Amino acid sequence: MLKRLFKSTFLFAFIGILSCGNQNKKEQSSEEIAVNNQKETAVKEIILAVNRTEAYLPMLEGKKVGIVGNQTSIMKNKDGGFTHVVDSLLALDVNLVKGFAPEHGFRGTADAGEAVEDGKDAQTGLPVISLYGDNKKPKAAQLKDLDVLIFDLQDVGTRFYTYISSLHYVMEACAENNVQLIVFDRPNPNGHYIDGPILETEFKSFVGMHPIPTVHGLTMGEYAKMINGEKWLKEGIQCDLKVIEMENYDHSKAYDLPVKPSPNLPNVQSINLYPSLCFFEGTNVNAGRGTNKQFQVFGSPFLNKDYFNFIYTPESKPGAKSPKHLGKECYGRDLSEIDRLNKINLKWLIEAYQNTEDKDKFFNAFFTKLAGTKELQSQIEEGLSAEKIRENWKPGLAKFSEKREKYLLY
Repeated sequence: MLKRLFKSTFLFAFIGILSCGNQNKKEQSSEEIAVNNQKETAVKEIILAVNRTEAYLPMLEGKKVGIVGNQTSIMKNKDGGFTHVVDSLLALDVNLVKGFAPEHGFRGTADAGEAVEDGKDAQTGLPVISLYGDNKKPKAAQLKDLDVLIFDLQDVGTRFYTYISSLHYVMEACAENNVQLIVFDRPNPNGHYIDGPILETEFKSFVGMHPIPTVHGLTMGEYAKMINGEKWLKEGIQCDLKVIEMENYDHSKAYDLPVKPSPNLPNVQSINLYPSLCFFEGTNVNAGRGTNKQFQVFGSPFLNKDYFNFIYTPESKPGAKSPKHLGKECYGRDLSEIDRLNKINLKWLIEAYQNTEDKDKFFNAFFTKLAGTKELQSQIEEGLSAEKIRENWKPGLAKFSEKREKYLLY
């Protein structure tokens, strides 16, 4: 019965409807008519790659299949509910052999940086291999019984979000072991802009592996194409890559994720602010972990309480068992009502540095890894304005933008 249900249900991902103005078109200019026509087109629902079963099921027939997935690897049903892709593939008689889990685990419950252990998926019994910790790259022995590996993770469009690093290592392992990789593409909720300093290769780490800006403006499928095309894998090898594209998506569309991509990105506002506030992870400032507004507030006991009028106390919570400044009163800002950003906001970081007790203790070694360069910390310490710092980013962003064009699918 379940098999027939999946085969007969056409699944869609929904995005909010944009309304058109009610001005009479006879009174509008041709430019205004074109804009309204574009808005009318925009009401089309995004069809996620995972929902386009007709595009990939033939590729899986008779194959031994693995999947890199987590709690975001879901399909939207016709009735508005969601089904995990693992459950769907099994119901469609796909020979799913094993799963691989990135940071936060296969069901997305582990803290940032917390060890993810090998085991079994509690809901399906599928063997699951960790791709976080000491085993970031699948081993040959873990791939030897696979013909195809599916990669289906929801990204948020920043260099330091580690799912793109997992993508790199998975692509490399597949290339080395002659396993085809199929990427199920998903919208990038921060895909409408690119911004930030370009990573310098000497500062390469798991929170930044490639010479790209902080906000890269690519979907996961586009990013995989860039990894291949720029020959960023070891010794320039390339992966046998197939990207299953979405329908009715473009980079300008706002997208509210139906499932949080990690424990401390609970909603659209935290994802909106994440590219700006994650820099605080490399300082002595708490970025909302241990609160109900993760990556929507920032504060610390060391900030000037006469200058910062928002006060909160981090607590131990699921996904943040030991947050920075646990149990201590923090002074800072509540940014939960900020509008959708189209660039990184550096003013909050600069403001915090300028109003902290001991500036020598503000930054830690992790900041350079997040920034991908030593220059940003130096510029803030020297008192440069956000506008001046941004001017220094422009040449690198222009060069990256030109490179990015080659890999855009939407």
